[in-house]
Amino acid sequence: MDTMRERFIKTASRLLDEDPRLAVVLADISADGFRPAAERHPDRLINVGIREQLLIGAAAGLAFTGMRPIAHTFASFLVERPFEQVKLDLGHQGVGAVLVSAAGSYDWPAGGRTHMAPGDVALLDTLPDWTVHVPGHPDEAEVLLRHAVADGDGKVYLRLSEHRNEQAVGVTPGRFTVVRQGGRGTVVAVGPMLDAVLAATENLDVTVLYAATVRPFDGAALLAATEQNANVVLVEPYLAGTSANEAHEALADRPHRLLALGVPRGEHRQYGSIPEHLAAYGLDAHGLRDRISAFLW
Repeated sequence: MDTMRERFIKTASRLLDEDPRLAVVLADISADGFRPAAERHPDRLINVGIREQLLIGAAAGLAFTGMRPIAHTFASFLVERPFEQVKLDLGHQGVGAVLVSAAGSYDWPAGGRTHMAPGDVALLDTLPDWTVHVPGHPDEAEVLLRHAVADGDGKVYLRLSEHRNEQAVGVTPGRFTVVRQGGRGTVVAVGPMLDAVLAATENLDVTVLYAATVRPFDGAALLAATEQNANVVLVEPYLAGTSANEAHEALADRPHRLLALGVPRGEHRQYGSIPEHLAAYGLDAHGLRDRISAFLW
């Protein structure tokens, strides 16, 4: 089975063949995977090297010419390092692009803090009009990438990770999916957190909503799920509380309780592996069951 990043490379390469408006801009990351596409489309597959500010500036320039650019590198170098260019070259100048990340919050722990980006979605939240997709499976990543490329000139962030669920969900971009129904509360599982949430809530009387798109936040789905019981647990694979305000706004006219779970703000310096990070943050099935049960019962 492909990783999300491998599926992205294959899908974007096919899209370059299909859509003459599309361009892909790289900052060395994934350049080897895109080599065949670069040979076919040397004018629309551009590697700027390890120059992340230029990565975003070049994507914005391509958008100004009427092209639909995809910019790709690790999340910490795609959102955090060139944030000024994301804010000004894209947002201020009113042009769109598809930013496709890799490495997520803790995908390559041996790379250290420089390659960890648990705050990427929260940082983009300081800017208006971004669509943010957080797939939990390569099949979902392909669906969301194709949707993003076809999405006119919008600003889209597609957050890819090595962390994934075993099975894909038939996602509709911008909509939450009801995976399980119950009466004691609602758990919103974002992207690759779904498997752990389903294991943690097995035999618990809760509704599980799956979110592969978090911006816009599907407040209508959350409102419908909490009609009888407005206890909500939000489980995100990045900074804890990133979508808390979105949930509160959706339930503004309904008394509710919210527990927001995710990666803590404090730096975890014992890098380990993805499963070890999940356990350390209380985001594995065991940790989630304890925290969800304590909140709901």
